[in-house]
Amino acid sequence: MTKTKQVTTTKKASPKRKGKSLNKVKARNGWVFIAPFLIGFVLIYLPMIVESLRFSFGELKFEKTGVVLKYVGWENYSWALFKHTDFVKTLGGSVGQLLFNVPAIVIFALFVAVLLNQKMRGRAIFRAIFFIPVIVSTGIIEFIEMQDQLADAMSQVASGGSGIGASTGGQEASNSFVSVMEVSRYFQGMAVGQELVQYVTDIVNNVYDIVNKSGVQMLIFLAGLQSVSPAIYESCQMDGATSWEIFWKITFPMISPMILVNAVYTVIDSFTSQDNKMMSLINEVYKDSGGNVRSTAMAWIYFLVVILILLVVAAIMGGYVFYQKRDT
Repeated sequence: MTKTKQVTTTKKASPKRKGKSLNKVKARNGWVFIAPFLIGFVLIYLPMIVESLRFSFGELKFEKTGVVLKYVGWENYSWALFKHTDFVKTLGGSVGQLLFNVPAIVIFALFVAVLLNQKMRGRAIFRAIFFIPVIVSTGIIEFIEMQDQLADAMSQVASGGSGIGASTGGQEASNSFVSVMEVSRYFQGMAVGQELVQYVTDIVNNVYDIVNKSGVQMLIFLAGLQSVSPAIYESCQMDGATSWEIFWKITFPMISPMILVNAVYTVIDSFTSQDNKMMSLINEVYKDSGGNVRSTAMAWIYFLVVILILLVVAAIMGGYVFYQKRDT
């Protein structure tokens, strides 16, 4: 009887050892998967980051022996924050634009992903259609589009003869689909503030940019929606739950990690896009000063602001994220 009990105990303990070894294998494969990035980061990007940080605290001096970097402390940072006329204002405008972009893009991407996750004919074609703007708005095609917009603005100036300000105003008027007054008519009789009306108006007028910047987020949401087990939905339907209840009680919590990922991705994408005014300002300072270290200090301030915003977003949304526990 004692031998039999020992054999039974050994058989029960063996799956635990297999589970631990499987977790170790998964962890090892994960490190192998990200090894190329880690090697490239340490050998290529990390020295560049350290050199950039050194430049932000220094000043280039041309001497007989060559170009020498002299330490000046926080002088470059003080110049960017207190002496440059447009840096703080442009930085505040970029943050304000971010507060507008992130909710609009994430909500639109989730809405489209839920629609495209339904069973219907031509579902793959519709998914490709919504992802096409991501391909069109990258690389050389984005540069060509920007050149076309510049050519249109120049042609408007040439035809109107009223200067850049008049052409810009005409372009803004032509790009506006609706006005605040038109949106206010739909909210008559409701206790809705003017800020919400202005926000809805901006979303409608910027629908082109929102669609262009929501393709990647849509694919991430689709991957999260397809990872939810159909058995969960079937059990909820058998219990009499409505589609609205299923979405808020099952779908939304299950894809909440994807919402956090998309929010972080949207913040980074918004701050590093080609049309970001802060990036353009840093490039202008760099070109005007011939590669001056002051632009490097401005870039580091901008980087720290982005990191701070990412930490705030992760802290706020991290408490509402639901992680499904899986048996290994």
